[in-house]
Amino acid sequence: MPKTFCVVGHDARQQAAAQALREAGLRVIGPEAAVLADYVLLPMSQDRVSDEVARTLQAVRPGTLLLAGRPGAPVCRAAREANLPLIDYFQRPELECLNAVPTAEGCLALLLQLRQRTIWESDFLVLGYGRIGRAVARRLDLLGGQVTVAARSAEQRANARCAGHKAVTMEQMTDLLPEHDTVINTIPAMVLPRQKLRELPPQALVVDLASSPGGTDFAAAAELGIRAEHALALPGKCAPRTAGALIVQTVLGLLEERGRLDETAGD
Repeated sequence: MPKTFCVVGHDARQQAAAQALREAGLRVIGPEAAVLADYVLLPMSQDRVSDEVARTLQAVRPGTLLLAGRPGAPVCRAAREANLPLIDYFQRPELECLNAVPTAEGCLALLLQLRQRTIWESDFLVLGYGRIGRAVARRLDLLGGQVTVAARSAEQRANARCAGHKAVTMEQMTDLLPEHDTVINTIPAMVLPRQKLRELPPQALVVDLASSPGGTDFAAAAELGIRAEHALALPGKCAPRTAGALIVQTVLGLLEERGRLDETAGD
């Protein structure tokens, strides 16, 4: 008998994940039937315990495995209090790597929408050259953008140069700000405080892809007339079908490694 997943949440990414599970031959139920679940797939990035999640945790059988992406402290605490095991599937490096693709493509869509100009023959300053920084810089370059990467790590700067981009240190980045009206940040630390934002040209655009709270002083940007967008959760917003499928691929791989998918229900 196939394993049963209870999928909690109604956003497009969760619905796509539910469909991908069905296509993999697994049984999918909603929270109203949570007592029948072998696994519970919770919504991503929950910073509070919703009523639906709370009811689900109360209804499931003891020992039911919870699967969540970047669960907040309240969700982790609720799982502990219910004595239910919880796995953060977003800690899997393969998902972080694959998720960089829809994040980068969502960033391109945002750039086209907000700048109303082509990427071709435009200058971009990309802060950070991790998975997301690499994915963004590569796509900008392929579309004819002129990319400069600023990174702390000498290895990252070398990798950026090998990929055909200009590369500078974070200290050198300050001197380049007046020349760039579009900055894309991927560093989860304060790299664009007020004093650096002042160096940007009028009507500049900052797209911050870093996880909350981001790397930009958003209040200062608003005061200075700089549009700063904290573009969180782009995969779920721009490519939910892909994002849901990637979550399911990761979760199923994780469970197969643990031998959980081969167990019979109720073992």
